[in-house]
Amino acid sequence: MFTGIITDIGKVTQIEERGDTRFRIATIYEADGIDLGASIACSGACLTVIDKGRVDDKTFWFDVEASGETLNLTKLGSWKEGTRINLERALKAGDELGGHIVSGHVDGVGSLVSQKPEGDSWRLTFKAPADLTPYIASKGSISIDGISLTVNEVGQDTFGVNIIPHTQTQTTLGDLKDGDPVNLEIDMLARYVARQIEFAAK
Repeated sequence: MFTGIITDIGKVTQIEERGDTRFRIATIYEADGIDLGASIACSGACLTVIDKGRVDDKTFWFDVEASGETLNLTKLGSWKEGTRINLERALKAGDELGGHIVSGHVDGVGSLVSQKPEGDSWRLTFKAPADLTPYIASKGSISIDGISLTVNEVGQDTFGVNIIPHTQTQTTLGDLKDGDPVNLEIDMLARYVARQIEFAAK
């Protein structure tokens, strides 16, 4: 489990095609503090650490693998060497829950429609896949590339969020251009409420 609070922006430094695709990611997370088999959310996708090491005193790396299904169902298939990604370590008992509960299981890929300044903040509008739009509600939570955000407005197939300058600089949202893909994970509570309503209607 994760909270959607990004603690590092990593960078893809190596991609190796095997049976699955292996990514090497540079990070400030100290290698000694990462267990093999640990889960790290990489732009919202929960991936398992299979190797790790040190570049220098301030930079470390870890390797993860993604199956063909993961590449097809997320934006990971568009990663290249040099791609910047949002990173979050798995939640530990006693950690502060600053965002909302995020599973790291990407529900679909959306895209940035537009962005415009609003005061010191930015209003970002995203298009969501049709099967996810029923779960997106105004003032509800959503994970975009692993970032916990509050939905400000909802359209027929779009939704908008506001990001403050800190979020823009401390995540990869500031890198996005119109049309760029994003990993989306809907609020877990919305998923279960919808499921209960579905059963109640039968």
